[in-house]
Amino acid sequence: MLLEKHHMAENEKKRIWFPDYDNPPVIEVVYGVLFRPMSKFLTPHIGLLWQKYRDEYPECSEVAPLDPVMERFEEPPQVSLEIANIPPLPRVWFMHKEGRGIIQVQRDRFLHNWRKTKAEDLYPRYNAVKEMYKDRLLKFTNFLDENDLGTMEALQYEMTYVNHIPQGQGWQTFGDLALLFPDFSFDGRKSRFLPEPNTLNWRTTFVLPENAARMHVVIRNVKMRETGHPVIILELTVRGIGQDKSIEGMFTWFDLAREWIVCGFADITAERVQREIWKRKQ
Repeated sequence: MLLEKHHMAENEKKRIWFPDYDNPPVIEVVYGVLFRPMSKFLTPHIGLLWQKYRDEYPECSEVAPLDPVMERFEEPPQVSLEIANIPPLPRVWFMHKEGRGIIQVQRDRFLHNWRKTKAEDLYPRYNAVKEMYKDRLLKFTNFLDENDLGTMEALQYEMTYVNHIPQGQGWQTFGDLALLFPDFSFDGRKSRFLPEPNTLNWRTTFVLPENAARMHVVIRNVKMRETGHPVIILELTVRGIGQDKSIEGMFTWFDLAREWIVCGFADITAERVQREIWKRKQ
């Protein structure tokens, strides 16, 4: 407990120095909780739940359920799946009327996505997105109580930031990767046999203090569906759970996850690009 309080105090000091950007490349932020499957939560309840959100999230669709991937901290790192002894429900999306949000619900998971859908959309910042998630989650837990469906027993939390870095923002070819990601580069000297790669898929992980979580970093390339323009995706995901599994403990954990994602992003990307393109303030 003393270690946790000390770490929280240190986090408060660090947050003063969080990097901030006028034009960050983030295009999606996801908050989520994986919980023990609820056997009483049945297909008819999905329609009742939708009524809680429908004014703001008027569209609904079904997608394949997510597998319950759990972080473990044995060596080497591994994951395991918990299989429920009840038929799976589909994952249901409730979609925001302006396209900037998705609520995702399945029998063992609740997630909320903020998404940038237009060039002029501004990232509303961490506290605003956290409050969105908190509000939607509270409606969900109240619904469980109202319908005697059980209590959400958290198994794991997750937070993801997805960043799009278009060609021309610090890079032109994969030979320029060191200009964007100083820790990762391709030596394009003329004497080597291999040419520049035509695809990119780099993955690594970092363990947070006291095994509170693991951060997964993925860098890959895609082409935009609408324009065909090359883009590098930098995705940072933190998954884990702290000792305090209350709602308050969940949001303390999210604060820690955000610290690692924001400071990790600053470590991984080049300071020149941060200042010249994303307009880092400090």
